[in-house]
Amino acid sequence: MRKVVMLGALVAALGMASAANAAEVEVKMLNKGTEGVMVFEPALVKINPGDTVKFVATDKGHNAEIIETMMPEGGKGFVGKMNEEIAVTFDKPGVYGYKCKPHYGMGMVGLVVVGDAANADQAKAATHPGKAKQIFSNLFDKLAAIKAAAK
Repeated sequence: MRKVVMLGALVAALGMASAANAAEVEVKMLNKGTEGVMVFEPALVKINPGDTVKFVATDKGHNAEIIETMMPEGGKGFVGKMNEEIAVTFDKPGVYGYKCKPHYGMGMVGLVVVGDAANADQAKAATHPGKAKQIFSNLFDKLAAIKAAAK
């Protein structure tokens, strides 16, 4: 009986240790931020597989949702409700583009990069309305700079 209790405690401790290694990053949905109006802050997040991004409805009138053409094959999409926080755990490595549906054309977009950016070219080729096109171009430039600095 004592061995079973010890084994159970060991399994529980290992489970907590792996959960403790997973990180949670917060991204705010803002009417006005350091990068301008109608923004996610930060707009570029680099995480490891198993980490979670919490999209926080800091200001009202926003949501966060995946752009279907900007996620790796086998990746899990998400659609947050207006004015509500959504936490998304990213298990599949790759680049995920996301938007605020009402402010997409105004450039309220962002990138989550999970592990390596193997699908970056595919994600980069996606088309976008209005200002979103320029914002994504800037975010991919920042991603390239980060990758170059890591070499």
